[in-house]
Order: sequence, then C-alpha cells, then structure tokens
Amino acid sequence: MALALSASARSGLGWKLLDSSVPINVTRQIRVQLVDGGGRTVPMPVTGLTVRVDMSPDNMAAMTAPAKVVATKQPGVVSVETNLYAPGRWAVILSGRVDGKTIKGSVVVTATQRSAEAASPPPASRRILYYRNAMGLPDISPVPKKDAMGMDYIPVYADEVTTTPGAIRLTTEKIQRAGVRTTAVTRMPMVKTVRATGTVAADENRQAILSARFSGFVEKLFVSQTGDVVRAGQPLARVWVESPEVLIKEADFIGSLASGQPAHAAVAANLLRQYGIPQSELNAMAKTGVPTRSVTITAPASGTVMEKPVVLGMHFATGDTLFKTTDVTQLWVLADVSERDLGAVRQGQTATITFRDDPSASFEGKVLTIYPQLDPVTRTVKVRIAVANRDNRLRIGQYADVRIEAPGSSAATLAIPASAVVDDGTQQVAFVARGGGVFEPRALKLGARSGDTVEVLSGLREGERVVTTGNFLIDAESNLQTALQAFGNKK
Repeated sequence: MALALSASARSGLGWKLLDSSVPINVTRQIRVQLVDGGGRTVPMPVTGLTVRVDMSPDNMAAMTAPAKVVATKQPGVVSVETNLYAPGRWAVILSGRVDGKTIKGSVVVTATQRSAEAASPPPASRRILYYRNAMGLPDISPVPKKDAMGMDYIPVYADEVTTTPGAIRLTTEKIQRAGVRTTAVTRMPMVKTVRATGTVAADENRQAILSARFSGFVEKLFVSQTGDVVRAGQPLARVWVESPEVLIKEADFIGSLASGQPAHAAVAANLLRQYGIPQSELNAMAKTGVPTRSVTITAPASGTVMEKPVVLGMHFATGDTLFKTTDVTQLWVLADVSERDLGAVRQGQTATITFRDDPSASFEGKVLTIYPQLDPVTRTVKVRIAVANRDNRLRIGQYADVRIEAPGSSAATLAIPASAVVDDGTQQVAFVARGGGVFEPRALKLGARSGDTVEVLSGLREGERVVTTGNFLIDAESNLQTALQAFGNKK
C-alpha cells in the first residue's frame, strides 16, 4: 500500500491515504483523510464528492474499478468502497467542495494478491516448482523474489501443473473464488435464430388517395389537418364544380328525366357517378330539376390522413391529389436479412419484433414476402413482415430489431451454452472439467446458434462437463501457463 499526498494548489488542501493494505478481489473500504499543505488533519465536511478508481499510474486509465463513497461520522474522512480485481497500482481520484472551494486530488493504492497466494513458506506436502510474476509477465524464478513494484512472485506448485498443453489444475480455493460452474454437453434439437434490423413502413394494401375528377374550388373543409383519423364515406370537403363537362352531364341527366327518357337518364347518372357526384346529389337534381354546383367529397377508405395538399379556397384541376390516407392498424416491417441467413427464412414464419423506444415490449409478426433482389452494397435482402399495430404504438419509419426463429434439423445435435465458448478471434475454445481440479482446453467447431445455446460440430463428446462461469479466468491461467512452459523450455 503506498501512502500519497495530493494537494490542491488553489486551496492548499489535499488527500492522504489512511489504510495500510488492499488485497485484490475483496470488496472493502479505503479511507482517505482531508489534510492541509503540511499534511495536518483538516476536520471539515466535504460536500458534492465524486470518486473514480482506475490504473492511471500505469497508463491504463481505461481499466476502472467500481467505486462509491460511503458516509462516515468523522469530518474530513472519506471512505471509498471498491473492489480492485487486478494486482498493481490504482489511483483513487476524488473531487469535492470544502467551505465553498473545489478540492481535487488522488492517492495511489497498490493492490496485492491475497496472502494465501503470495510467496510464503508452502505446506510441507506441496512442492514448489518455481515462482511466477504476479502481473502475468513471462518471468519465472526458482526462488522467492519481488518485482519492480515490490509485489511478491506467486509460487507454482507441482500439483498445479499438468502434462496436457494448456490444461491447468486449480485448487479448491481458486475454483470457489473464481465462481467456476460447469454443465454437461447434451443433445437437443436446434432452432436457428435469424436476427436483423428493419424499419416500419405503411401497408401498401391499406393506402388510399382521393384525387379530383373535375376542376373546381374548395368551399369548405371538414377535415383540415394531417393526422386526423377518418372512416370510409366520411365527408372531407365541399367543393364548387367548375368543370363544363360535369355541368353538361348534369343538364343531360335532368333533361332526360324531364323528357321521359329513363334509360338515357340512367346512362347520364352513371357518368356523373364516375365524376364523383354522390347519389344524394343525383336524387336532389332529380327532385328539383336544378343542376348542382356544390358537391361534398368523402373519404374512399378508413385511415389516418397522411397528406392534405388541399386548403380552403384553393383551385384544383382534374387529377390533383386532395387527400392521402393510410390505415395504420396494421403495418409492415421491412427487415434487412443478411445473405448468409437468407436460406433459413421462409414465407409464413413467425417473427418477434422489438423497438428502440421500449425494448421490453415485443410484437409478433408474420413473414409475408422475401424480396427478389439483393442489395449489392450491404449484401442483405428485404423481408416484408406484417405486424398488428396494437394501441397505435408504432410509427412509420421507426427502427426495429427483428428475430426470426427458423426451425433447424429435426435430429438432436450436441449443444452447449454460449457462455461456455471462449472466442479469441481465431478459434473457439471450451474448457472441459476432467476432475481433480484439472481443466483442459478444447478447440471447437461450432454450428447453428439458438438463443443462448450453440451447436457443437466437433471438439466435445456427450456427457463431458464444460465450464460456463469463470472460464475467462481459467483461459487467462491456461494461456499464462502455456507461455511460462514455452519460456522455461527456451532457458
């Protein structure tokens, strides 16, 4: 444990370390005392205190340890609770306010291995082969020694070394402290999980556009803003008819009725309906014998108004878009499925969809269409999924995370939890527990993955037990031992 004083040039105050030693892998409190420039205790309360613990003394500030301030009854004494998980020098960096002034500083703590692992007279029943560097450096010594930071080298016992390359033997104490857990290699049917990202889009079958079938002017708007929800047949606007063609057909309709030509009048009425003249207006003209100049247009389908170019008093021409609606009670999710996963996706499969605004809520959809073209840049294919928009929570354009469970082979295959696999970027390894504290690394060839389970094509046998928790510590020990053996062979 190093004793350090860090003073603030602005206030003349700083921090002094009080505790004498800190072991690794133990949650404990480190006490720090507020002192003046001469190292004398300053019994004043510290407010707004923040703390950070990292290995910045050794230029590894990115390696941080959890830290929190624990209240004490002594003014000027700060207690920092932390767990230093690696041996070496750690900086406890503090910042707070004393009497309205900011006090910043740090103290340096040296974390050491537990005494049970430090270089000490071994039990008579165990033979020491050599001593290794506590920081994992490939340096061994036949006798006890210390490194440049004063840390004891750790003894390596004969019963901890195995003949299998990379295999290690751990004591019961180490296994318990590392939290090592194992599980059996079993056979089970695998389901391939296809994961993709996508966006919400409108269902093209539920879109509608109301276009002008004649020219005219907008007299009144019954729906005046986008976002309004309308039902089929609901009045949207009342317009003044300017089109000469419509007026001529109205006159033809009225004249045919007046001259007793019902067949001709029926033909004229049908033409007027094609211009968008409602049946109620035709009935009014037949009764009064007066052509209509003001017509109410209605929504062609139920939905939400997405576009509304029309405004009050506006002149419109034949073919102009007046309203565009979309029924958003059901939407599409267009997922970008990777080319390598495309063979597992089939029409009709069920997809589980989550969204960024609430990842805890999931929606179920159905695969409708697999698009025929592949994006040459992203190497993905669009997959269309229909999803019900319950409670109108989804928005067009929203990002989505998609998971499609694609059934694999019906035959049961060897499988292990994904947590049992250690991947170093070049190979995948699992550690097999052989009994007596011995753990042997096995190179794996993996197949499909289903959730937290992965298929094993080679490298393991049914019934063997693999490490699922604590395997990264075992991997570090295994790599270290392999490096030390290779180092020793060169000497």
